[in-house]
Amino acid sequence: MSEDLSGRRLGHYRIDGVLGRGGMSVTYKATDVRLGRKVALKVIGEHLTADAEFRERFVDEARNTSAIDHANIVPLYDFDEVDGLLYIAMRLVDGQDLASHIKDGALSPARTLTLLGQVAEALDMLHGKGLVHLDVKPANVLVTTKEAAGEHVYLADFGLTRRGATGHRTRTGDFLGSPTYAAPEHLRGEPLDGRTDQYALACMVYACLSGRPPFQGTVQDVIQGHLGAEIPPLTAIVSLPPAIDDVLRKGTSKDPSQRYGSCAELVAAARVALAAAPQGTPPPRRDAGAPPMGPQTGGVPQQQPYRPAYPQQPQPGFLQDPVRLRPPAQVGASAFTSTAKSRPAWFAPVLAGAAAIVLIVVLVVIFAPKDEPPRPGGGPGTSQSIEVGGTTSSKRLPTSVPVRTSR
Repeated sequence: MSEDLSGRRLGHYRIDGVLGRGGMSVTYKATDVRLGRKVALKVIGEHLTADAEFRERFVDEARNTSAIDHANIVPLYDFDEVDGLLYIAMRLVDGQDLASHIKDGALSPARTLTLLGQVAEALDMLHGKGLVHLDVKPANVLVTTKEAAGEHVYLADFGLTRRGATGHRTRTGDFLGSPTYAAPEHLRGEPLDGRTDQYALACMVYACLSGRPPFQGTVQDVIQGHLGAEIPPLTAIVSLPPAIDDVLRKGTSKDPSQRYGSCAELVAAARVALAAAPQGTPPPRRDAGAPPMGPQTGGVPQQQPYRPAYPQQPQPGFLQDPVRLRPPAQVGASAFTSTAKSRPAWFAPVLAGAAAIVLIVVLVVIFAPKDEPPRPGGGPGTSQSIEVGGTTSSKRLPTSVPVRTSR
């Protein structure tokens, strides 16, 4: 957004302040002045309002979210366009996103299974309706302690959700999403289903128990890892039963048919694998010489002052999501290099202009009027014969007609 809307009115919403900023939108804390209700107001960037594709995606998000009624999915209240600005009004979740909790260090097995079990239920319900979220990541999982005895989870941000789709692409062929947790078929633009979200959920299990995602480094490193490498063993980072490695390898199989039948099955398998581990404390790290990753927090945290569940700064070790990427190359090749020599940006317009000029010249040559052929007979002084009443006369035709003028 080029302008902070805090203090302004957008329709019947009074904007109270910024909750979080992203590359495509800004989320505000706002008040519905008709009902006196606090809401989270997601406003699309002004630079994208005129983009028909982004407008379509924004409306899709509103419709997909409004069609879902589940305890673990953020309720949508309203969406509209006012003064050229598109917005979605949602429940204001008083808490933090899961990415903020992971930033503080690994979570305990019990807490990981409790939080991600709720995410799995929401995803399976979504998949049962033929929808695929396509952007499952810790930043889109909101955690609050204000609505239940324990921690309650909301799955948010349905901007990429599709029904019966292939890996998401813009009309220019760009991949739009979060590569840190993206499944191989999503990155390649292949057919996808609920198992694509399950892959991302398995990566989140890894992140919750270790404090870091499976693949780190540059965007290229992360994508190549998802496309062609097994995730590193979790037990090489933290001390947990080896069975958890088998669960995560199955959940992140490059072949979707080798994954679990549902997200709930994945979490259930992880629960069995972790049964022998201490449940209430984060697993100890094996690389004792590594720098600390922040305070280790386990169990249900104590009530804290309100912190918005919308991150305003990227978390260390995590890519800034979402990003736009060209479709990656096949496994083993670079996803960011091309064998073809790159051409300057002006090449295509100049080529198109030259082709247009050539076409115009060809059309002029084809349709230009031809010179009339010379008429038979003599030159200008010769007489012509005309036939009148069946006879031929050689009388010279007059070349002028006298005109009488009246005085």
